[in-house]
Amino acid sequence: MLNPAEPALPRSGDDGPAERRPVSPAPLPPEEVRARVEARLDEARADWLRRALADAAASAAVSASPAGEPVSADPGAATSADTGTAAWERHFASAGRHCGRHAAGDVRVLLLHAARAGTATLTRLYRQGTAAERTAVLNALPHLQLAAPAGCLPLVEDALRANDTGLVAAAVGPYAAVHLDAHGWRHAVLKCLFSGVPLQAVAGLAERARGDGELARMLRDFAHERSEAGRQVPEDLHHVLDIAVTPAHAPEGPARTPESRETPAPAEAAPQPPEEI
Repeated sequence: MLNPAEPALPRSGDDGPAERRPVSPAPLPPEEVRARVEARLDEARADWLRRALADAAASAAVSASPAGEPVSADPGAATSADTGTAAWERHFASAGRHCGRHAAGDVRVLLLHAARAGTATLTRLYRQGTAAERTAVLNALPHLQLAAPAGCLPLVEDALRANDTGLVAAAVGPYAAVHLDAHGWRHAVLKCLFSGVPLQAVAGLAERARGDGELARMLRDFAHERSEAGRQVPEDLHHVLDIAVTPAHAPEGPARTPESRETPAPAEAAPQPPEEI
């Protein structure tokens, strides 16, 4: 497992940084993801994808026990005898080269789903992967709730320590909404505000922030620090603060209350001394 004090370093890859798509906390079903990908691929690339997914499904099937017996706890860990690495994992690494950078993220999610990758495999692929591969692992977690229980939480925590906004946005998806404790989730919201990740990326934001007085206190402190430093307070902060100060039993659609407006206005920039000649 990763050392929680040290994020693992991503290796260089062949498909560049992860694509910055508009964030969507609700993941599409795998069949819709596949349809979206195949619509963007030519016939040669679509054929490669079909073969890659077949390899991933075959790996999962090989790891399954005979009928009537339990299935392996980590089906995705099956390896080929010649290389020691499952064929689908090689496809996972080369998805950008075969399908293009813009489709690679979705392709990797599909491979992880077809292989039924478990905690050990997901952790290894994340730890050894490029930033784009790490993002794909995080985006796949909501599709792997049975195979990837809370054991994958260290991956989310690692991504939340990163400076890569794509990783941070992927880390605060539906998996984090279910598995992060209150303390970790509040700090994830603050991380998004600090790094400029839109809060629409945070799955379950309205449900978890509603009536959270401690989150409201943290948001006010953050706004005060930004204002004192003469920096702009993110507009997203006001939105989530409105939610946090709304009692949990109140009707939906809270209006901004006087209490929620008590975030300091951005301070005016201090006058600068005349430039020396």
